[in-house]
Amino acid sequence: MSDPTPTEGTPRPVGHDTSREHLAAHVTNEAILALPPEQSGFGEGNVGEVLLDIDGLSKSFGSVQANRDISLSVRRGEIVALLGENGAGKSTLVNQIFGLITPDTGTVAVKGDTTPIKDPKDAIARGIGMVHQHFQLVPVMTVAENMVLGHETTRGGGVLDLEAARRMVRELSERHGLAVDPDAAVEDLPVGTQQRVEILKALSRKVDLLILDEPTAVLTPQETDELLGVMKELADSGTSIVFITHKLREVLAVADRVYVLRQGQVVGEVATRDTDARGLATMMVGREVVLSIDKAAATPGETVLEVEDLRVRDDRGLGAVNGFSLTVRAGEIVGVAGVEGNGQRELVEALAGMRKVDSGRMALGSLDLTRANPHQTHHAGIGHVPEDREKHGIVGSYSIADNLVLNEFDQAPYAKGGVRQFDAVRENAERLREEFDIRSSGVGQSAGSLSGGNKQKVVVAREMSFEPTLLMAAQPTRGVDVGSIEFIHRRIVEARDAGAAVLLVSAELDEILSLSDRIAVVHGGAVVAEMDAKDADRTEIGRLMAGDH
Repeated sequence: MSDPTPTEGTPRPVGHDTSREHLAAHVTNEAILALPPEQSGFGEGNVGEVLLDIDGLSKSFGSVQANRDISLSVRRGEIVALLGENGAGKSTLVNQIFGLITPDTGTVAVKGDTTPIKDPKDAIARGIGMVHQHFQLVPVMTVAENMVLGHETTRGGGVLDLEAARRMVRELSERHGLAVDPDAAVEDLPVGTQQRVEILKALSRKVDLLILDEPTAVLTPQETDELLGVMKELADSGTSIVFITHKLREVLAVADRVYVLRQGQVVGEVATRDTDARGLATMMVGREVVLSIDKAAATPGETVLEVEDLRVRDDRGLGAVNGFSLTVRAGEIVGVAGVEGNGQRELVEALAGMRKVDSGRMALGSLDLTRANPHQTHHAGIGHVPEDREKHGIVGSYSIADNLVLNEFDQAPYAKGGVRQFDAVRENAERLREEFDIRSSGVGQSAGSLSGGNKQKVVVAREMSFEPTLLMAAQPTRGVDVGSIEFIHRRIVEARDAGAAVLLVSAELDEILSLSDRIAVVHGGAVVAEMDAKDADRTEIGRLMAGDH
């Protein structure tokens, strides 16, 4: 770090200064571990009175207790992160703060007022705003129209005063450094700009507390950097922020304090200056977690996958994959880096035989798979971990055992003469359950009743256990906790070391940088740059992902 280290309690510089950009945009989890504690975050800044005070909050859904006896507080001008595994109760908690869910017991006090929050309208009236993980914007409407939706200003004759709405957008944009065009249609805006609109919409209600649920899930590194800077600026101006994320780098870069939830309970509270990524991960999972995979250098062999000038349409019939070309060799992991919505999903579905190809060629060795169906691609030796495990990865009503043989249910040893061999199915499941650490009551348990991480392990176990020639892993750790991420990453590297060609598609740049031997950056449905992972520059990749090439 080139900056002098601020003393404890001294507000750090904000805005678009070099130190913040370096910390938020370029520091990996591993690098954070090497930082002195006082440099691992922005510090506590100017925090004041208790704005939000939660005491003994509990919520159950049937027999499932989502939150139990949660107590926490947020001071004015403070950024508080909520961390936890999938199903830890984070979203349930913030939905109770915003009035979307009614607590069973406990109180939510806002500026000392313990009156129950009836609904989101009541929450907004009391100075609480929320930006949801999935944007709540009307695509066909303009930015200005979305901003005033629900609290429209009218002039003579009840006519919507759009000029007042535009003026409000401009004023808020300038005040908070979030540039947006009031007259742009939301559907024409990039995802990062839509995120700005959501934040401005919340701020237009004059909020004291802003809740952000996974705010950087679909942003480029530069957009993430910008958002982290805006969050700090808002906090320094007196707005309190509660944000949910699973990215430890972001927590350490911008949060003042962290509450860690596990199984619906608060299991720890810590100031970011007193912890590091490893400490937070251990609190989340309850054991030591390896954050970076120690892997040997790749020794690539012959070309396994060859994609030439591939063109594929999306569900609307528009071009999503536009002249995509790439090769993947045996014994290497090629990571595809890009902002979501740049053809990655359509590419993987085409390679898996799930989507029709308009033109171009896909080959697995000497085998042309351009017109193959999913059954043919699997039996050609392609393992596919889909990005949507619920829709394409498992059959929720089927048992774990049946899900583990979905691709082979009619093949020996799981079937003989058209008759299922239940002993063989069960023995396979028991073996994979132990090998892949699938935590369940037994192999007869329905896959749909498993946690997100264990569902993903079922998919990974099935797709890896037949030792594929090509393993395609699309968003392999999306929505899973750090413990499961560690396990899945290790298995992907083991598949590479066993000689498989691995195509890794991920929106997580840290994941791409950590696992890949070679990186292909995509934008607009085509590869715009390729590089060796050891030479990759995070900022350069982010610039390419944003279309600057």
